[in-house]
Amino acid sequence: MNQQKLIRTCSIWRALEVIGDTSVLLILEAIWLGSHRFDEIRGRTGLLKALLSDRLKRLVAAGVLEKRLYNKNPPRYEYVTTQKGRDLYWTALMLLRWERRWSNTAGKIRVLLRHRVCGEVFEPTPLCGHCNGAAEAKYVTWQEGPGVGWMAPHYSRRRQHREVGCEEESTTLLEESAQLMGDRWAGLILRSIFTGLRRFEEIRKDTAIATNILSERLAWLIETGVITQHQYSDVPMRYEYRLSEKGLDYYPALLMLLQWGDKYYVSPEGPPLLLTHKTCGKELDAIVACSHCSKPLAAEEVEFEIVESKKRRSRKSA
Repeated sequence: MNQQKLIRTCSIWRALEVIGDTSVLLILEAIWLGSHRFDEIRGRTGLLKALLSDRLKRLVAAGVLEKRLYNKNPPRYEYVTTQKGRDLYWTALMLLRWERRWSNTAGKIRVLLRHRVCGEVFEPTPLCGHCNGAAEAKYVTWQEGPGVGWMAPHYSRRRQHREVGCEEESTTLLEESAQLMGDRWAGLILRSIFTGLRRFEEIRKDTAIATNILSERLAWLIETGVITQHQYSDVPMRYEYRLSEKGLDYYPALLMLLQWGDKYYVSPEGPPLLLTHKTCGKELDAIVACSHCSKPLAAEEVEFEIVESKKRRSRKSA
């Protein structure tokens, strides 16, 4: 009798169940940039109507978006973020930070962020909320928390990261970062490597990903430069997978997603993962701060200017 495959539970897994889909991330980005009505979101993302409608329904059901009536006759609706959706803002800022550092931005829209508190244009910076030290992978240690456990995975059929259904060119900020976080298998692989599991069998047991899917995703992560392959045995020939500098720099995005998952999907026993900041020795409470004044950012204290690509005009929003 075959033993059922199990996956190590964590808040990243639970969060990816909700937003681990590239089209979902593009929809959320469009709403954050001020597109709230169906046709506006479709124009920003380029998603097929049926796909867009399905993902909007999922986000409403998950409590991330709220559907509001703005016209009674005929009935017309717009989509706005709930508090749960707004709390994904910090993850979005970290994805934007990573995209700016590692992706080709030629021909894409840009956004200038200004901190109203200090009045300066800034870059979102991940810091420890206790000591203001950098909240990066090399400064963080981890141990299992009270909520760690194993569960049967429920892998619903999803499009691959390279198969998002678009019928026209999108005008988005996030591209490679949305593909990476939008593929939950890739997210689970990175979780494993960040926690010290580098060999194929270690990653497979930790994630319960089918062998063929794991091989494909590892090859894609190598191709995109997020991980590197290192041989550790000649006979038989065996490899392990390590994070590149580009991959290590993705850590703050996963960290903010972990904190969001801890807030909304934590088990009754507590968080499955406990993080400590090496610099100050305290439990890590990561924040996103202004690169100019180092003060924690509040969404209402950030204004942005969108610089559209090609024929689109610049416009300001707060």
